[in-house]
Amino acid sequence: MFFCAISGEPPQEPVVSTKSNKVYERRLIVKYINENGTDPTTGDKLEESDLIDIKASPETVAPRPPNLTSIPALLQTLQNEYDALVLESFALKQQYNSTRQELSYALYAQDAASRVVARLIRERDAAREALANVQATMGITPSASAPEDVEMEENSTTEGLPQEIVARIDENHLTLSAARKKRKTPEGYATAAELKTYTAKHTIPSLHSASPAGITSLAVSRSNPNHFLTGGNDKIVQLYDRSTDKVLASLKGHTKKVNQVAFRQKEGEPTLLLSAGADKIAKVWAHDEASNEYIPKLTIRNHKGDVSGLAVHPTSTLLALSSMDKTYSVHDLTTFQQIHRSVPSDEPFTSLSFHPDGTLLALGTSMSTIQIYDVRIGAIAASLAPPDAVPFNIHTLSFSENGYHLAAPSSHSTVAVWDLRKQTASTKIELGDDFQINKVVYDVSAQFLGVAGTSGGRLFMYKSWEELVRFEEGGEMSDFVFGDMGKELWGVTGREVRIWGLPA
Repeated sequence: MFFCAISGEPPQEPVVSTKSNKVYERRLIVKYINENGTDPTTGDKLEESDLIDIKASPETVAPRPPNLTSIPALLQTLQNEYDALVLESFALKQQYNSTRQELSYALYAQDAASRVVARLIRERDAAREALANVQATMGITPSASAPEDVEMEENSTTEGLPQEIVARIDENHLTLSAARKKRKTPEGYATAAELKTYTAKHTIPSLHSASPAGITSLAVSRSNPNHFLTGGNDKIVQLYDRSTDKVLASLKGHTKKVNQVAFRQKEGEPTLLLSAGADKIAKVWAHDEASNEYIPKLTIRNHKGDVSGLAVHPTSTLLALSSMDKTYSVHDLTTFQQIHRSVPSDEPFTSLSFHPDGTLLALGTSMSTIQIYDVRIGAIAASLAPPDAVPFNIHTLSFSENGYHLAAPSSHSTVAVWDLRKQTASTKIELGDDFQINKVVYDVSAQFLGVAGTSGGRLFMYKSWEELVRFEEGGEMSDFVFGDMGKELWGVTGREVRIWGLPA
């Protein structure tokens, strides 16, 4: 009886190799030759023509192995196979656990690397700031940064704005003031009766990361009402298209939560995306036609505290920032240069808002007061303070489009409407002890006032201050925006953006 040199079993079709004189099963040796071209025993070159058939006699099938000739022997074989499968399963589990441990180690290593990178970035920023201070002390002008992302370092200018900027503001002021006296509510604008019937129309869920969760700021595009901008606790700025339910851009550049976002939209000029964060910086993003992506156009690092407020001037050419370092700054969005930095105030600035005529800038503080500056000369024009108020952060402000009133919290749960002509609070709206204000905002027609807080959103009628409607289904609302012609109301609840409008 012959045995195959490869399988060790009696061959069904035996052949012998002329190179090694070994017997093989033809099926196995032919496959080996096709794959390797050599004799498996000696390694010599071997072709199929080198194989010689062996004519065995008698030509019978190989007998069944003795261990498979009885039922007990078959059961024993099956038991052996089962044991082998169990052992293999155990080995696979061990490999799986080992792979999980390796993956866990890799994730921890990646997290540690991210922390190291974040620390290095902070050290880099601190070194830049220290270098800028030294250069300022020695009278050395810092070198210009790359044109695609201008790094705007600290550069205090305590005087007023340049004359050409002042002339532009005055011209805009005269135009807007004259138009305001003749302005009427636009035809087709939402009425109080319609607002009372508003119901939920659309909800965009799961925006930004789940940890840390939460949207902090919302801005809706005027030129394309389907586009909106959000900033989050996850340090990311997102541009979203609700018509397609797609994120158009996720902009990374902040190292702490984003406090404020805004659009800069001016006819004949590209749209800019603006953001300010708790990492002491503000960023300007512009659309790049070549890559079809938004890229950083300007990074402003001139503040030493959290950038708490961001507002675009009515001319759409200036950007104002407020900071917890007790200063505010004004930047030209045409040249991307800082044109003014205020002298330090006695109190940190927690919010800001431009007057609709563009000559005044209101800044909330951490001590319950509102300082109103003439933005042209950088001097305080008025100071508003609720009588006997317990100190708290005024983190939201809104001028009425009529130019005479300013809405701001006078306590955690009370909104004061200030008459700028008399510099007194003409109206106070009590919201209840369980309501904490997050946002106050006038609509562009000056007919309605929206308030967002811990119990949702509320809408009030100007003058009568009648509460028109409440939006409480989403829980706490962190931001509130009026849509085009008042036909939609937008709110932020957690990671969701909700839209209310007329029922279908």
